[in-house]
Order: sequence, then C-alpha cells, then structure tokens
Amino acid sequence: MTPKTVHFQFNGVAVTATQGQTIAAALIADGWKSLRKTRVKGKPRSIFCGIGVCFDCVVNVDTIANQRSCLIEVTDGMNVASQS
Repeated sequence: MTPKTVHFQFNGVAVTATQGQTIAAALIADGWKSLRKTRVKGKPRSIFCGIGVCFDCVVNVDTIANQRSCLIEVTDGMNVASQS
C-alpha cells in the first residue's frame, strides 16, 4: 500500500509530505533547516528534542501560535508559518 501524500504551505511555499509525518519531520525531509528564529538575536532554530519537551520547533499552524511542530501531524491544506 502506497502512503498517502498531503500538501501544505510553509511560509507561503508548497510542501509535499507523507500522511502521518509531523510538521517538523516533513519540513526537515523537504530540506528546511530552520523552522523559526530567536526573538533577541535572530538565530535559527529547528528540532532539538523531537518529543515536545522543548520549544525550539514552535510554529504558527493555521494562525494558532506556539504549536510544537514535532507533535502535530501534517494535514492536507494546512498553513504553517515560522514565528519569532
């Protein structure tokens, strides 16, 4: 059985993922190295723990802020954006 493909947007760019992947896993697999930047110095952040303990991978998901991308599965049509 072939896994289902889903499509979502990250910072206005179309991304293709496999159903069941988390946002973070899908973005890393698609070549994104930075999911957000720090508030003070603008340093790039990505996945650190991958299990929802830290907050390095927070993003906006469908306009809802502070969502840990390592915990949320991608869905078709989802709109994800970096947050500072």
